[in-house]
Amino acid sequence: MSRTPSGDEIRYEQLSTKYAGALEELELSVFSTIDPHHLYHAPELVELAEIFPEGNFVALDRGEPIGMGLGVLIDFDFDNPQHELINVASNEHHEMGKPWYYGTDISVYPEYRGRGVGRQLYELRKTVVRDLNKAGIVAGGMLPGYAEHFGAMSADDYIDKVRSGELYDPTLTFQIENGFEAVCALADYIDDPSVGNNSVLIVWHNPDYDPAA
Repeated sequence: MSRTPSGDEIRYEQLSTKYAGALEELELSVFSTIDPHHLYHAPELVELAEIFPEGNFVALDRGEPIGMGLGVLIDFDFDNPQHELINVASNEHHEMGKPWYYGTDISVYPEYRGRGVGRQLYELRKTVVRDLNKAGIVAGGMLPGYAEHFGAMSADDYIDKVRSGELYDPTLTFQIENGFEAVCALADYIDDPSVGNNSVLIVWHNPDYDPAA
């Protein structure tokens, strides 16, 4: 289904249970190459809205969700970074006392890209991290551009070339421009055959973090 942006200013709200159905549709539409089992569905979005509304955001055009930025608070073992999304980012792992915001989703309908929606969703999550005095944001970033190079080079080689600016990736390049560090490839992170199930570990460190506070 094609959506026509209204031209009105995009509004942003905390995640609410009333948006769960529309956000499930958004998630399944934007990540069509990923096994739906690995994506959010309405019941999980309802639960997330109930346990951590202040850390999750919805972008709205004329009151309709057109983007979202979601996450939970967890511990993260950087000495053993390999993990699968489904085993780390579920709501059951969320605890307010944990030091890292794990970004579980950034998605925007294609018709709304290029209008700063994704950038604003990142900024809202960074503000939450600062306000809650968390160490930063960690996530498994998507690598849509790797689909064109899968089989010709490893995921780590692809990430190196994006990091150096030799290659452009629609998602990873944007994340690097927004202050994230691309650490390493995550093998078997998510069921997406188009990129060999690979993702990239990205990290943003909160410059205001006070571990003693």
